[in-house]
Amino acid sequence: MSTIEITQDELLSNIESKIPLLILDIRAKDAYMQGHIQGAANAICDSMQQKQVIMSKIPQNMRIVLIDDDATAAKENATMMARFGFDVHYLKDGMKGWDKETVKSTQDTTVSGDNLWNSIKQNENVFLLDVREPQEYAEFRIPGAVNIPLSRLFMPGSQSEIPKDKKIITICSHGNRSMVATFALAKNGIESTSLVGGMAWWNQVLNATTLKEGDVTIIQVEKIGKGCLSHIVGSNGEAVVIDPTYPAAKYIEFAQKEGLKITKVIDTHQHADHVSAAKELAHSTGAKLYFSKLEEYKLESEKVEDGNTIPFGTKHLRAIHTPGHTAGSMSYVLDDKYVFSGDILFVEGIGRPDLRDQVEEYATKLYDTLHSKLLKFSDSTKVFPTHHGEGVKPTENGIYCTTIGVARKLPCWILISQRLSPRLSASRPQGQ
Repeated sequence: MSTIEITQDELLSNIESKIPLLILDIRAKDAYMQGHIQGAANAICDSMQQKQVIMSKIPQNMRIVLIDDDATAAKENATMMARFGFDVHYLKDGMKGWDKETVKSTQDTTVSGDNLWNSIKQNENVFLLDVREPQEYAEFRIPGAVNIPLSRLFMPGSQSEIPKDKKIITICSHGNRSMVATFALAKNGIESTSLVGGMAWWNQVLNATTLKEGDVTIIQVEKIGKGCLSHIVGSNGEAVVIDPTYPAAKYIEFAQKEGLKITKVIDTHQHADHVSAAKELAHSTGAKLYFSKLEEYKLESEKVEDGNTIPFGTKHLRAIHTPGHTAGSMSYVLDDKYVFSGDILFVEGIGRPDLRDQVEEYATKLYDTLHSKLLKFSDSTKVFPTHHGEGVKPTENGIYCTTIGVARKLPCWILISQRLSPRLSASRPQGQ
C-alpha cells in the first residue's frame, strides 16, 4: 500500500467517522504528555526488531496515522510500515502544524516493575490488565491481574469490563503486546500504562523485609514473580548473603540501607529452579564465595563441609549437611535460633526428593535429614527457607518463616513416620 500524508482536517474527519483507526504519536514521551491529539497513543520503538514485533500485533485492517513534530520521522516510519502492507498515513506538518485542540496525559506511558510493586504494596487503585493468551496467563501471572487477550481488545465492546476509575496497567511477556494494548485503549479514550519488559522483567523485582532481633539483622529478599527467597544476615556491620538471585546489585543496596557490608556469599545447594547470582555478587563486593564441597561446582570458591563455620561480624554460621533435595545440600544455623534451610524445609512443606533419578535414595536421605537433624532443634528455632509456594502468607512482620515447633505439626503427608517412597512423593502436594 502507498504511504499518504493526511491533513489535520482529514484526520479529524477520520476520527469523527469512527473508522478503525490508530493514531500513534512517535514523539518523545515528555512532548506527548504535554499535549497530544485526543485518542493518540505514545509509540516509541527503539529498534527495528521491536517495530516488527509491534506491527505484527496490529490488525491489518486498521488505518494507522503516525505523528511526530514535523512529519520527517513519521513519513520515514510510515514508508517502512507500508512495505508490510499496512494502511498507514502520516500527519502533514506534524504537531507543529496542528492548530486544533490537544489534551495532556495525566500519567506516564510506561511503568517499571519496581514502581508497579510499590503501587501494589501501597494498595493504590490499579487495574492489572494482562493481554497475553489464556494459556500464558494460566501458567504465570501477577496475582489479581485480569486476562483480556490483545486480539479481543480491538473488538467492539471488549473494553466494557475495564474500569474507568482505576489506573490501568497493561501486561504481557516482554512489553510489546502491552504497548499495543495501550494503543487499543487510547483510541477509545482510556489512558493506560505499559509494564516495561513485561513478565520477564517482573521476574527481576526484589522486595526486602528486615527483621531485627538483638544483635542480629536478617533481611529477607523475595523475588516477587517466583516466590524465591534469599537472606542477608548481618552482625556488627558485616553481612553474609545466602542464596542470592538476580539482580545482584539489589543486595548491595539492601545491605547498605542497614549499614552492612557484604563479605561472604553462600549457596545452600545447586539450584534447579532459580538462577544463582552468587558468583556475580561475590565479584561485585569482593566477598568470599562459599559452596558445598559435596556438589560439583566448577567455580573457584571456599568449599564447605558438615560442621564448618563461617565467621561474620561477631557471629558464626554453622553448616549442617542436609541431603535429600540434592546430595550436597547444606543448611546454615545461627546461634541455634535461626536455620536457613535452603530447599529442605519450607513454611508449608518439605523439599522435593524426586528431581533426579535416584528418588528412593534421595527420599531416604530427606527423611533422615528432617528427623535426625532439623527437627532436633528447639520448638522456638526459626526456619528461613529459599522458597514459598503460591498462597503462602508471610508473618505479621512480612517475613516468610516458620518454627521447628510448627513444622512438627505439619500434616501427616509431610512429616511421615516411615521413610518416604516414590509413590508418596508422587501423590503428596509438591514442594519446590
